[in-house]
Amino acid sequence: ALAGLLVAAVSMAAIGSASAQEKVVLYTAHKTSLVQALAPVFEKETGIKTEVIQLGSSEVTRRIRAEAKAPKADVVWSTTGSLLTENADLLEPYKSKEAASIDPRFVKSPAWTPYTAVIYVLMQNTPMVPDADMPKSLTDLADPKWKGKIASARADNSGSSFQQMMTVLTVFGDQGWNKYGEIAKNFVLTDSSGSVPRYVADGEAPLGLTLEDNALEYKAGGAQVKIAYLSDGTTASPDGVALVKGAPNAENGKKFIDWAVSKKTQELLVKEAGRRSVRTDVAGPGDLPPLSSLKLVELKSVEELGGTQAILEKWRKAVGQ
Repeated sequence: ALAGLLVAAVSMAAIGSASAQEKVVLYTAHKTSLVQALAPVFEKETGIKTEVIQLGSSEVTRRIRAEAKAPKADVVWSTTGSLLTENADLLEPYKSKEAASIDPRFVKSPAWTPYTAVIYVLMQNTPMVPDADMPKSLTDLADPKWKGKIASARADNSGSSFQQMMTVLTVFGDQGWNKYGEIAKNFVLTDSSGSVPRYVADGEAPLGLTLEDNALEYKAGGAQVKIAYLSDGTTASPDGVALVKGAPNAENGKKFIDWAVSKKTQELLVKEAGRRSVRTDVAGPGDLPPLSSLKLVELKSVEELGGTQAILEKWRKAVGQ
């Protein structure tokens, strides 16, 4: 009888914990349309409920740090990879069972898993800038004729804009800050990276430094815009998914990470988001050039360039803030 009671108690506990546990808490920098396209698919495929908190990239890590003594999140879903590396102490290394299919160029740290590759592009308003006049390189962007004509997000507010600045600093080495300063003189600063393609599509600025998927969304929506890749190099920086250290639903978190980088989900991301897959077996969106045809720059690290605070002080000087 005692054995029977024990079995009953164990199965009751299992039932109790199963109902309490079948969820995963996701902190994400994804925009709402992507959360709505993806989260229900995960729920349907796994039976695990998602609780999604949407924040800006840097807010995600700030919040996890604030909660570190009693973690509430299970997974960081899509924030800038370099930010995850900087905050690796908050993350629990997890090697996804899909790891063998991920392009090794995007694997930067054991603390997180590459999720999509984000490519930095120059977006063109075609009625305002004919192809023949288009800047071909970063150097061309420094031409004074583009003064007030290049939309860019603030590097102290946008992970993508920070990466674009890092690309210039990497490509030009010792001359990096001089060159960035010349280009920055031509900027129209926007409050967020999402505003840049809108500025270009609406004709508020003829050119914009933005993310390929953001530009693609406007192009697909019928805006008179084109996407250009600068000849002296662009960055394909991965954003990542990561398990939070001390995650309350860690097993479900691992299932989410495996799902996020699975072939089926990555194909969905290409279709829904116009993002590049980090997998070697998933093609890029639409008629975009393959990654292999672009000159990809391996960025210098934040540490090599003096650390985030020092870099942002120089950025403020460069943009006259």
